Amino acid sequence: MAGNGLQGIHEYFAGISTPLTALFVAPFALLLLAIAILPLAVPRLWEKNRNKAIVSLVSGLPVAVFFLCRDWHVLARTFLDYGAFIALLGSLFVISGGIYVRGSFKGSPTVNTVFLAIGALLANAIGTTGASMLLIRPLIRANKERHHKAHTIIFFIFIVSNCSGLLTPLGDPPLFLGFLRGVRFTWTFRLLPQFLFMVGALLGIYYLVDRSFLKKEPKRVLARTAQGGPVLSERFAIEGRRNFLLLLSLIAVSLIAGNILYHLEGPMIFGETFGAVLSKAVQIACYAALAVISYYLTPKKVHRENHFNFTPIIEVAVLFAGIFAAMIPALMILEARGSRFGVTEPWQFFWLTGALSSFLDNAPTYLTFTSLAKGVLHLTGEGLRALVAHPVGQKYLAAVSCGAVFMGANTYIGNGPNFMVKSIAEHNKIRMPSFFGYMAWSAGILIPLFALVTIIFFLAP
Repeated sequence: MAGNGLQGIHEYFAGISTPLTALFVAPFALLLLAIAILPLAVPRLWEKNRNKAIVSLVSGLPVAVFFLCRDWHVLARTFLDYGAFIALLGSLFVISGGIYVRGSFKGSPTVNTVFLAIGALLANAIGTTGASMLLIRPLIRANKERHHKAHTIIFFIFIVSNCSGLLTPLGDPPLFLGFLRGVRFTWTFRLLPQFLFMVGALLGIYYLVDRSFLKKEPKRVLARTAQGGPVLSERFAIEGRRNFLLLLSLIAVSLIAGNILYHLEGPMIFGETFGAVLSKAVQIACYAALAVISYYLTPKKVHRENHFNFTPIIEVAVLFAGIFAAMIPALMILEARGSRFGVTEPWQFFWLTGALSSFLDNAPTYLTFTSLAKGVLHLTGEGLRALVAHPVGQKYLAAVSCGAVFMGANTYIGNGPNFMVKSIAEHNKIRMPSFFGYMAWSAGILIPLFALVTIIFFLAP
């Protein structure tokens, strides 16, 4: 089967029976159930990353063995995708963890809302992961005396870790993949109306929710967070500023890899173009190097003040290793049979992309539905240039982009930073909702907003 390449594998998944389809999807479904149930059923066992790694390995190994036997090229491509994904997240985690924002902010609703608004802007420059890692610790410190603060972390995930990364390819991994495949860097600027609607609505809702929770605080907390008076009780300063140069270097590597290396011609490797493989390999090496440089150049005092440790990124790495492996058949079945779904309207692309991005990694989901969009419009050629040039294709691309970015906020596993923010919050003794508890928040707040996005942007003629 290896000789037939990707086309042969797709034909295989297009032709398998329904019972076999369920069998192939089972490891991924079981992994999702484990992530949802085990923290509630056996919390002490689940809190150890070693046990998470065992669950991840058990779920991903059968799929890995299958593709190793039938077409190891698929496994190699997935390994490269995972490597680039975790190297980017890890590098942003380490570099951002080397920046300490000094200053004792008071956690009032106004200050907290401003924090989230700043994060929304930063996310488009240094990515949702970078902005999340940079701001989550000072936000936690600002609210350290408040008893009710889990809701602030939840809205931080909604806004900074997800919905804000819509305006540039640097904001969120799926948009960067689109940039790699031919979407102009400035094309995403046209998504500004959707960005302003979602982020503006979430900031407004958060301010009202935070004011409501503030009224439940003890009187001494109310006195310290009362409106008026100085916002800072300690002089503002930023330590570890050299890490900003490393962030700029990371952005430069991303742009060079996507704009130059990706388009280099050469022999096919693992069923991918030479440029695509080289781009991912260079990203993995450079991101890892930048993380190492940051870690050893950052003063230990900064790491200590940030309570920096590798537990959150290790948790993400081990869980997403299993997710990347186990989700291969699910994505291939979707791509092979997607044309049978009758998906022809932008709102359908928005909701289907978003639904899968809530549980699958949103980057490959984005690629799957942009491929489906090309198939619906009978467009040919490499990459997404033809889709961008087509008037209906642009509507599909906007819907897929919004679905992938926005709905990654629906669950803890919808986007890489979600789990890291949750883990950092719990490390700071903040009791976060369970997997389903978090989904109750997202269902109550996000789903109605997504319905309005559909009506305003994807149902209008």
